[in-house]
Amino acid sequence: MSSQFKREMFDHLARIGKAVGQGHRLEILEFLAQGERSVDVLAQLTGLSVANTSKHLQQLRQVGLVQARKEGLYVHYRLSDPEIITLLGVIRRLSERHLAEVEDLVRNYLLAKDALEPIARERLLERMREGTVTVLDVRPHEEYAAGHLPKSFNIPLRELERRLHELPEGREVVAYCRGAYCVLSFEAVARLRQHGFIAHRLEEGFPEWQLAKLPVEQSE
Repeated sequence: MSSQFKREMFDHLARIGKAVGQGHRLEILEFLAQGERSVDVLAQLTGLSVANTSKHLQQLRQVGLVQARKEGLYVHYRLSDPEIITLLGVIRRLSERHLAEVEDLVRNYLLAKDALEPIARERLLERMREGTVTVLDVRPHEEYAAGHLPKSFNIPLRELERRLHELPEGREVVAYCRGAYCVLSFEAVARLRQHGFIAHRLEEGFPEWQLAKLPVEQSE
């Protein structure tokens, strides 16, 4: 009887693993970690068709990882539980430790852009309170509006070159975006250094900051 119970339990647990065992669905979860999104917007962000995006979302919804609401003609999705961000972090860390392909991608693509040690969120919070650092959010405007680090500047990466004059002179800049693998912050730091700024990136991204229950602001 106990062995049957365990088999049934593990079979149900495996449904979560099956749902997240696909790259596009992991990417969708990362986008939803920034805030609620419609199917159409998620399709644009991932480069998938609306039909394929809907199929992936249904897989995630069937196991309770996302929730949906309808507004007019559009269906909007959001994460059902903040612990999903923790799950994504565990998958990332295990992959970095045990998959050579992931290690190679991180080293040859991300660390090639910025091999310096990133700033941990606790250290950044200290410096924010001291007023000794400029925090730069390089995500799109709508993601920034949904939630961001306190008193952070929002300059999306595509606007950075023409808006550098808005950043205070003579202060270190710490850039952040969607998460540990978000290329936006790596690219932003590289461009800032090219223009003479002292720049570093946040170790992780906004979802992890929020999950740690650190201060967050929202915009209109």
